[in-house]
Amino acid sequence: MIDKTTELKLDIARIGTVSAILTQPANARACYVLAHGAGADMRHSFMNKVAEGLADRGIATFRFNFPYMEKKLGRPDQPAVAHAAIRAAVEEAARLCPGLKLVAGGKSFGGRMTSQAQSKAPLPGVKGLAFLGFPLHAAKKPSAERAEHLAGIAIPMLFLQGTRDGLADLGTLKPVIEALGPKAMLHEIEGGDHSFAVLKKSGRSNDEALTEVFDTLAAWIDGLA
Repeated sequence: MIDKTTELKLDIARIGTVSAILTQPANARACYVLAHGAGADMRHSFMNKVAEGLADRGIATFRFNFPYMEKKLGRPDQPAVAHAAIRAAVEEAARLCPGLKLVAGGKSFGGRMTSQAQSKAPLPGVKGLAFLGFPLHAAKKPSAERAEHLAGIAIPMLFLQGTRDGLADLGTLKPVIEALGPKAMLHEIEGGDHSFAVLKKSGRSNDEALTEVFDTLAAWIDGLA
């Protein structure tokens, strides 16, 4: 149950200002800094569903636009700019949600940029990283190069991945996660694509698949120290 949704402006040092949204349920026990994917902004229907689904489970979300999306530019920001935006978002979420357990990550590109930022210098106060479809490689080009930086991350990581995700071949992803040891957990959404959409013949709906995503994420956040 959403108690309040606040539209904000997020200042990114030496870069500029972007839009942000804090969705906060009553009696929230954690806040998830939720970065959007490469092709859609923080208001995309998927992002709205994540914010609503987690609010129903007592978890706040802090969403924000990357600078390129705020300016409606087609090409994603350079990693250094994306990392700066994520750091600013984490700092602002901590300020707005004092005392709440803080986690970070996001959809596809947003999750990967968050893990890169964490690998370069720990995000202050963040207890774990959660990836909603980690983009391990380009479509139909299985490779693990994009995951090399994950070895430098010390905090727990949750990978929520659809078994039909064209950007994360499970045969390539599973050895990566196994090599990370007990700090990394993989949860497979059976039949889900990169956004966890399932085929009609699967016998369940997209909403049912997302319910599994949100339940798993909320339980994982609760289990973090």
